[in-house]
Amino acid sequence: MRQKSREQVIIRDVAIGGEKPLICLPLLAKQKSDLFEQAGQAKIVMPDLLEWRVDCFEQAEDKDVCLQSLRELRKAIGSTPLIFTCRSHLEGGQNTMTEEKRLELISGALMTGDIDIVDIELSSGVDFVDSIKKIMEQTRSRLILSYHNFEKTPSEEFIVDKLVQAEEMGADIAKVAVMPENNRDVLTLMSATDRARTTFLRIPIVTMSMGSLGAVTRLAGGQFGSDITFATGAVSSAPGQLAIADVRMVMDILRQAPGGAV
Repeated sequence: MRQKSREQVIIRDVAIGGEKPLICLPLLAKQKSDLFEQAGQAKIVMPDLLEWRVDCFEQAEDKDVCLQSLRELRKAIGSTPLIFTCRSHLEGGQNTMTEEKRLELISGALMTGDIDIVDIELSSGVDFVDSIKKIMEQTRSRLILSYHNFEKTPSEEFIVDKLVQAEEMGADIAKVAVMPENNRDVLTLMSATDRARTTFLRIPIVTMSMGSLGAVTRLAGGQFGSDITFATGAVSSAPGQLAIADVRMVMDILRQAPGGAV
């Protein structure tokens, strides 16, 4: 049976860390017209959550354009929970804006009330995270603190420590994504997830092993304690993402599989 998070995060009646892992679909548009086309496609496949990767947006450094687009996006997606991510270029982001501009954009997005969750890298540092948390005190938004490694899979101890660090820094959800070099690295990620869930963390966890080797973690990670997986609509936001229909089918099979004799 899936191990639930000891503390669930409830966003627009959607429980993160509850009975089943959730599927998030990233929106990776460069142009405003593409953003709404992707949002329209997402409505058809009905993900549990959406993520706007605003760092992919060509006008990401124009705060006014981004916030107006965000308002329109909220109207387009209705009550679907929305993660707002302006990923740092140091951890896979597509824009090299300064930290000051990034902080200004994220703060402005929070104050609109149109986003539900914001994803910030642990590497942004305590001062940056504390600035975001201070803004969040005036909103109902929740915080993901994340760590990404696109080169390798650190040790199990390191992964667990990053998840614990996220919780200690005030995250509502802790996230780690790493790149495997072999099958054992995938097992390391799975084991770290299970250990963090059962021993250390109270909050929801999001973990994944990237690339083709790590694809199994996007399908079965929920059985080990990961509470959200990321799938593709038309475009992938990270190596190894799978089509949402395939992810949903496999997750349903795993959740409904009966026990029995062998």
